[in-house]
Amino acid sequence: MGLKIFMKKQEKIRILIADDHYIVRLGLIALVSTEPDMEVVAQAADGAEALELFARFQPDLVLLDMRMPVKNGVETAMEIHSKFPSAGIIMLTAFDGDDEIHKALQAGARGYVFKNTTGEKLIPALRAVVAGQRWIPKEVASRLASRKTFEELTPRELQVLKKLATGLANKEIADVLNITEYTVKDHLKNILGKLRVSDRTEAVTTAVQRGIIHL
Repeated sequence: MGLKIFMKKQEKIRILIADDHYIVRLGLIALVSTEPDMEVVAQAADGAEALELFARFQPDLVLLDMRMPVKNGVETAMEIHSKFPSAGIIMLTAFDGDDEIHKALQAGARGYVFKNTTGEKLIPALRAVVAGQRWIPKEVASRLASRKTFEELTPRELQVLKKLATGLANKEIADVLNITEYTVKDHLKNILGKLRVSDRTEAVTTAVQRGIIHL
């Protein structure tokens, strides 16, 4: 009587998808489902739900939209990483600002994928991160490299910049932040220098493009 050899069934890569756009989630689920060794075990519409579902299912990977309600992608990644240090986190976004990319990686993300990425790029990213590697597209790596040449804004400079983006004048910013108008002008001078721009409008535009502030 011959011996029967039983092969252990390979476990699938379990994935959680978090995005506040229902259509985007459906598209991602459909894409992942084409891979025989992958499955979406849960989907979330915001950061808080993503945290709850991650704790419940503890998937191998989580695809997090950068900008979600309740908790954004960076906040969610940070909490997941603090509780589950080995979690495979990939940030999903339509934005390529270097400041956002930096914050995502600092929060514990191992990969960064753009929403317009095709399956030919997304699937390898999933496989790389689940294998313990990092997935940083060339254009993202380039932005991170250029970021190192810029000086960081201080917390107070960031506050002034955010008020500036709402259209407030120097005196109004001073009143809101309870500082002198002279101090506001001093901060503004530093902001322009650090962002390498020549005026207030350009400062706001550059800050938005780099993901430093959101309008």
